[in-house]
Amino acid sequence: MNKIVSSALLSMALSFVVACGQDAKTAVPSNGSVVDAANLAAHPNLLLAAKDLPTLQAESSRYPLFDRALTAAKNTVDEAMAAPVDVPFPKDPGGGYTHEQHKKNALLMYQAATLSAITGDKAYGDWAITLLKKYAELYPSVPLHPEHKHQAPGKLFWQVLNDAWWLVYVIQAYDALLPQMSQADQTLISQQLLLPHARFLSEGSAETFNKVHNHGTWAAAAVGMTGLVLNEDHLVNIALRGLDGSGASGFLAQLDQLFSPDGYYTEGPYYQRYALLPFVVFARALERNKPELGIFDYRDGIVLKAIYAAIQLSNGGLFFPLNDAIKDKGLDTVEMVFGVDVAYGLTGDKDLLAIAEYQQQVTLNGDGLAVARDLHQLQGAPSFSFGSKLFRDGPAGDQGGVAILRSGAATVVFKAASQGMGHGHFDRLGWIYYDGANEIVSDYGASRYLNVEPKRGGIYLPENDTWAKQTVAHNALVRNEESQFAGDVKAASKNNPQVTRFTQGDGWQLVSALEPNAYPGTEFDRTFVLLDKVGTEAPLVIDLLRVRADEAANFDLPFYYQGQLMFHTGKARLALENLKPLGKSNGYQHLWNKGELVTEKNSVQVSWLQRNRFYTLTQWMPEKSRIALTELGANDPEFNLRREAGLVVRYGKTKQATFVSALESHGEYNGVREYTLAPRGVISDIRYTAVGDYSLVNITLKSGQAYSVAIAHTAQNGEHRVDTADGAITWTGDVAVVQVAGNKNP
Repeated sequence: MNKIVSSALLSMALSFVVACGQDAKTAVPSNGSVVDAANLAAHPNLLLAAKDLPTLQAESSRYPLFDRALTAAKNTVDEAMAAPVDVPFPKDPGGGYTHEQHKKNALLMYQAATLSAITGDKAYGDWAITLLKKYAELYPSVPLHPEHKHQAPGKLFWQVLNDAWWLVYVIQAYDALLPQMSQADQTLISQQLLLPHARFLSEGSAETFNKVHNHGTWAAAAVGMTGLVLNEDHLVNIALRGLDGSGASGFLAQLDQLFSPDGYYTEGPYYQRYALLPFVVFARALERNKPELGIFDYRDGIVLKAIYAAIQLSNGGLFFPLNDAIKDKGLDTVEMVFGVDVAYGLTGDKDLLAIAEYQQQVTLNGDGLAVARDLHQLQGAPSFSFGSKLFRDGPAGDQGGVAILRSGAATVVFKAASQGMGHGHFDRLGWIYYDGANEIVSDYGASRYLNVEPKRGGIYLPENDTWAKQTVAHNALVRNEESQFAGDVKAASKNNPQVTRFTQGDGWQLVSALEPNAYPGTEFDRTFVLLDKVGTEAPLVIDLLRVRADEAANFDLPFYYQGQLMFHTGKARLALENLKPLGKSNGYQHLWNKGELVTEKNSVQVSWLQRNRFYTLTQWMPEKSRIALTELGANDPEFNLRREAGLVVRYGKTKQATFVSALESHGEYNGVREYTLAPRGVISDIRYTAVGDYSLVNITLKSGQAYSVAIAHTAQNGEHRVDTADGAITWTGDVAVVQVAGNKNP
């Protein structure tokens, strides 16, 4: 899959839909499509393919993973078939009864149709056809949903996005049912349900359909797949190229504009997962029905790149919670099951079997059977190579990016990406840190309880705007208690950070980025170094953030951590009574100010326990700095926010500020066996010195050993020299790690 297919070449291939002098604007869809008997054998032909049915029928019970999936589908559908058919008139918002029932029905029709095709038991298909006919009878009388608010309204659901999701599954059910469906039923269902629904999602919801956004992707996939099954080329064409046929919108524009050349989706990993399903299923359907398009070769294989990128953008099976992310979504979601199975069906890449084994699910089609078969026959445990990666952002890869530094159990995630459209947060140059599967320096993600009806019907909560999107909610720089770009999405979308370096050497990895636009007259850069050889028990993280401003300002740098605070150094001034918020707006109103730490020494340490491991942050503390101790939950009348602890490193009025910290992982707590090992880290102090455009971070261990970590902020042909009190440090590359005291080797 290394052939590059350009938009122009693909546009030429689309001539099949604009033949006979018709263009996309004037082509008129028919009133319904009936598949004649001679062509019924070609169905199904979307993800489930007629050519695979003999193998599926013969081998479905041979491989445990596929057999379990088939049995689970049977159990689910059998239970539904034993109950009365329920197709309620739409009235409830997300999480409400009718909302959930229509979701359930779509999946049941999809499962029942698939079971009928694979098992040959037509009772499943007959039941699904009955359900489809109920919808065909209901749909003409359904107006816009009564509960739609700020979302573009749907009919079956309160937002049109859900209506598109519904059709993606239902058209696959219809496709699988065609061989056993009468012409009368085909006419009823296509004329009164499928075609009207496709028209509503396209011409009837033009603003959403033409969006280059995940909502537009779902709509394009639903309409395009409907066109493929019903032989309505007009629907296929507008799905690919937008309502006006120009290519400024539609599926191809979405592939062009929403992904970087590395496969990173601009809204972040959570929405990459969500958007992946329509990209994958529509691409697979196009590959089967219109192979001349070469859709999986488009943009150097961008669909497959997106699947692999989504896998890498995870830790411990869960996606990095960047932007509007709900933190329990991971690699075992249905979208990723579809993605992994399709990718494996196309590539046969054995690395993907490790992800499939984690998922313990497969799709009920030929791709899923291939995964189940090869995983069953594999000799030895499969593995997927999670590594240090830089995922560039933007269609051309020039809008910053997300960097991942991995070493052993340590993972640093550095977000220096674009705004991410409306789901983006104001968190330029923020970070997350993992130790194994545990999120240690944490990102809040979204304030939302998805489909939980008591929490405002499952929509994004008000605190998503007042807290989760604000800069102080993240581990990112804040000036004068104001969010970056003044919290304006349009302003933020005009500018992007610059990832200046992503390099590694002997025992170290480095990423650095620059943000010159988040605050007027203020520029800041941030560098993370992950070190393996400085005498600590686990890899050490050095975090260095430098600020330069035209005018003096206050600067804050929050750190949010999971777990229980163990100890701190420095003098504490605690608010033991009469808690007050840390500020009045921009997210500060949600933080309780529990006190602050000050010191006359070079640094302050704060240590916490998370699960069975200890973590110590050593913060360099120059003059005018202090640390606020915070806890989330102020001004939260509906108790929507999680109670999470944080540290806010604060600088008073200054034009230049440098934040330097070191984070170490150490020790063990075993509550079952009642022992504790190394609850205190090995670092006693850190100091920072700027020498021209070099930074020196001096780390002193309790053993007496000391190390200088020299960081070059400019390349200077890769050769560097810094004179220090301990002698000259000379090196080639971005980082030098030198032992400057003690006799022990690092």
